[in-house]
Amino acid sequence: MDWLINLFTATDSVAHIVVLYAIVIALGVYLGKIKIGGISLGVTFVLFAGIAAGHIGFTATSTVLSFLQEFGLILFVFMIGLQVGPGFFESFKRGGVTLNALSTGMILLNIVVMFACYYIFFDTSDPKNLPMMVGTLYGAVTNTPGLGAANEALTSVFKDGEIPQIASGYACAYPLGVLGIIGATIALKYICHISTDKEESKLDEEENENGAVKPHFMSLEVTNSYLEGKTIAQVHNFLNRDFVCSRILHDGHVLTPSSSTIFHIGDRLFVVCAANDAEAIIAFIGPIVDVDWKKQDEPMVSKRIVVTRPQINGKTLWQMHFSSAFGVNVTRITRHGMDLFASSNLSLQVGDRLMVVGPEGAVNRVASVLGNSVKRLNAPNIATIFIGILVGIIFGSIPIAVPGIPVPIKLGLAGGPLIIAILIGRFGYKVHLVTYTTTSANMMLREIGLVLFLASVGIKAGNGFWETIVQGDGLKYVYTGFIITVIPIFIIGLIARLKYKFNYLTIMGMIAGTYTDPPALAYANSACSKDAPAVGYSTVYPLSMFLRIFTAQIIVLFFCGM
Repeated sequence: MDWLINLFTATDSVAHIVVLYAIVIALGVYLGKIKIGGISLGVTFVLFAGIAAGHIGFTATSTVLSFLQEFGLILFVFMIGLQVGPGFFESFKRGGVTLNALSTGMILLNIVVMFACYYIFFDTSDPKNLPMMVGTLYGAVTNTPGLGAANEALTSVFKDGEIPQIASGYACAYPLGVLGIIGATIALKYICHISTDKEESKLDEEENENGAVKPHFMSLEVTNSYLEGKTIAQVHNFLNRDFVCSRILHDGHVLTPSSSTIFHIGDRLFVVCAANDAEAIIAFIGPIVDVDWKKQDEPMVSKRIVVTRPQINGKTLWQMHFSSAFGVNVTRITRHGMDLFASSNLSLQVGDRLMVVGPEGAVNRVASVLGNSVKRLNAPNIATIFIGILVGIIFGSIPIAVPGIPVPIKLGLAGGPLIIAILIGRFGYKVHLVTYTTTSANMMLREIGLVLFLASVGIKAGNGFWETIVQGDGLKYVYTGFIITVIPIFIIGLIARLKYKFNYLTIMGMIAGTYTDPPALAYANSACSKDAPAVGYSTVYPLSMFLRIFTAQIIVLFFCGM
């Protein structure tokens, strides 16, 4: 039986390390599915399973734990950055400036309340107390990447001494953090006397999407005498509005127009444009009419075509010459679940789904040019991922000297890959990097990185966790974490509601996104039938995730090293 004993005790054995992580991760994931009051801790329970393993001495060498911890963190934050990158900058264009400003204010308030608790409840002469409060902060806001960034930055500050196990503070604050976010959101509803039904009714009366990108479809009759004999290109230039005319009914015949097609009085057009431009186009061309476009003498089809050829990545619709070269029109594009108007200067990306209208043979030729091979999308672009990680690590290792700071500031193994991933996700096509990754592939890589990180941190912290809870300041971490969680929600939530008049459902999503907390979003979605919580969540999530990671390193480097 020695082989079995060695399997569980030989810390330098590869088999032992694999068994250790397999047990900790599997146990943590299964226990994390248990719901209490409809709420579960999810994959974060891997941290607690790791703490239990470390406490009983079921561990590995520090070198192995450190490597798997850092590699898991890099993989986790990079896949997050790659996912949020395409929407990171656009989130400021869709009316999200105010929401992101409120979210930023909430993040800063979390930090201010953390420092207030530190000075009120803790001994400031102990250099380990502030790092432990940083761990408590990120448990209170349920942000694991921030914990990883702070942990990584601490290695630069505590070079000669023992690094504080801030995961203990994180573990103490996390459970009440999850409950506190949902509880404070519910309390906000009663404080402001909000009716969910009324909020949903208001959403029914409002336009939730940006009219500049939302496609609008209409059939028009040409009644403006000025347009007689003018080409579509001339009308485009004069009107200074972007629109797509996908079909023309002229003298009883349906045609697929090109930029050189001539308008005549009485022609009937099927037009797709941005919602904001619809009124101007109607006023210039003519009134809306009813046309049965199914009755055509020329067989025409509408087909969704997926861009899968890497060569198309980054090319604009104008460069593809769909109308003149193929005799078809692109009416709209679906990207990351959002319908976009097919503007001529819109750059195509792998994974885009184009709605193409035209003769069946021409549409099929366009499909072959764009790829339209869904199977090809299932293969992850591994080269792009590791090129990005390489560049991110180099970028994160650049030292930036700041006067008054004992060590140069670095973005580190969390901040560097995150920023590069965001930039690649948004602009990678400009340097011919195919960044498309299926949602399932992204989630798999992200979750693998997360559980490796959580298991490693938990095993490391397990050795002294019991002493921290019973003999140390464990109870303080619990209640100070709860204070850090709820106070900013009440302050910013009231400002968002009373001053900026945001819909409560949007506020719920904004709070969940600011705390990067999926359970809070799940509760918000279950409380209504609208997608407003998801919109609020996705609007602030990219910037919030970036700020959580970045401020973690700033706090550690600026304050914990003094």
